[in-house]
Amino acid sequence: MHIRTLGQGLEVSAIGFGAMGMSQSYGPNPGDRDDMIGVLRYAVDVGVTLVDTAEVYGPYVNEELVGEALAPLRDQVVIATKFGWNIVDGKVSGTDSRPEQIRRVADASLRRLRTDVIDLFYQHRVDPNVPIEDVAGAVAELIEDGKVRHFGMSEAGAATLRRAHAVCPVTAVQSEYSLWTRDPEPEVLPTCAELGIGFVPFSPLGKGFLTGTVAATTEFSAGDIRNTIPRFTAENRSANDALVAEVRGLAHTRGSTPGQIALAWLLAQQPWIVPIPGTRRRERLDENTSATQVALSADEVATLDDLAARTGIKGDRYDAAHMAMVGL
Repeated sequence: MHIRTLGQGLEVSAIGFGAMGMSQSYGPNPGDRDDMIGVLRYAVDVGVTLVDTAEVYGPYVNEELVGEALAPLRDQVVIATKFGWNIVDGKVSGTDSRPEQIRRVADASLRRLRTDVIDLFYQHRVDPNVPIEDVAGAVAELIEDGKVRHFGMSEAGAATLRRAHAVCPVTAVQSEYSLWTRDPEPEVLPTCAELGIGFVPFSPLGKGFLTGTVAATTEFSAGDIRNTIPRFTAENRSANDALVAEVRGLAHTRGSTPGQIALAWLLAQQPWIVPIPGTRRRERLDENTSATQVALSADEVATLDDLAARTGIKGDRYDAAHMAMVGL
């Protein structure tokens, strides 16, 4: 596994692991907790050193799962988690990034993660009711107290990122980014390059679409988040298949898989980009981590870029309510 460096010198594996799907969003949750613990430990075995979770995943149960799985391997991994929601009776009720709430979440996450320090602590979404300077200041205090090592932000706009970084250096920005989600390119990625901040794409495989396994006729199970996403209507999946067809073709000529091509494209963008695909299966972990061995040529990257620009992508990546919370 190759190593990459995010901001503030934080070194992690070139491919990380997003644990969210082990507890929510993709249909019925796995019934065998021990199996998921095994998958997380296997991720470390194959060289993954960045594992991503959040208090809101579940809520809470994903942090507990990650904590139990990684406790025996704690010195081998960088654990990232997130704050920023008001969770009432197991339901999200808006954002809450008040400094006192950040401190409460940090203490609770430390207990669930079975650790004495959070390696990377992200604000999950920008809270319009709390100045970002107050948020960054609260995390800076947690760093000073030894409870947190690094500050991150998720789905933040470039201007907010600059303001936060001026108070507490930001190590990483985590936002959706892939061949079919290019939102960070105009402003956020150039800002990261200027300020020396790493970038961690979530949903780097387009919530499964870029693996070539999701067709217009695919039916998602109850509870699958893709049932609520405009981009995943049958009509839009059909329209967007032109991009996946090109990825499939390139994968065939390279003796790889479409998912590996999608991840290799991300890795080719910048040396400080670290995607975090998630999975519940060991064989997918092997496939994803092997994407570091697929080096795309400049011409292949340009071909994929040109196709995405020409065909366009149909449908938003979130519903209207969630789209309103990104880029603040």
